[in-house]
Amino acid sequence: MSNYLLEDEISELAARVVEENAKAGRMVVTAESCTGGLVAGAITEIAGSSVVLDRGFVTYSNDAKMEMLGVAQDIIETFGAVSIACVWSMAQGALERSNADVAVAVSGVAGPGGGTQLKPVGTVVFARVYRNQKGEPEGELKHFEGGDGPGGRAAIRRQATLCALELLLP
Repeated sequence: MSNYLLEDEISELAARVVEENAKAGRMVVTAESCTGGLVAGAITEIAGSSVVLDRGFVTYSNDAKMEMLGVAQDIIETFGAVSIACVWSMAQGALERSNADVAVAVSGVAGPGGGTQLKPVGTVVFARVYRNQKGEPEGELKHFEGGDGPGGRAAIRRQATLCALELLLP
């Protein structure tokens, strides 16, 4: 049996995040929607994570994104919660409300419902912002398969968690 609550692949990647950010002297913050805190949870499974993780925001509702992270209502109304614009704003808001050096934000459609033709189940967007960064933050839209099948919701959230952890590697 594993020493981790989450599956080994996630915990091993989280251990790398902790180790490499600790070496780099970097603190991280997460802003999560569809992953519901899994990214921060994975990091906190690792002994010594308090040196690296400043805090995590779970902003599942649009109101939470606006209230806790300062995402503008216009962004959500115009582009939706599952958009590069929204996760950029989430990441920026998390960074501004923390002592971290880097923020990662994630929002998506984990399914099995909630998908549209433009944003089908499995659509997940990510953003990474560094403190004092010049220019545009980094953003990425991915489509993960498996959201419609058995265990689909878990499969989407698992893949999104892995991707967000990878973005936290220096």
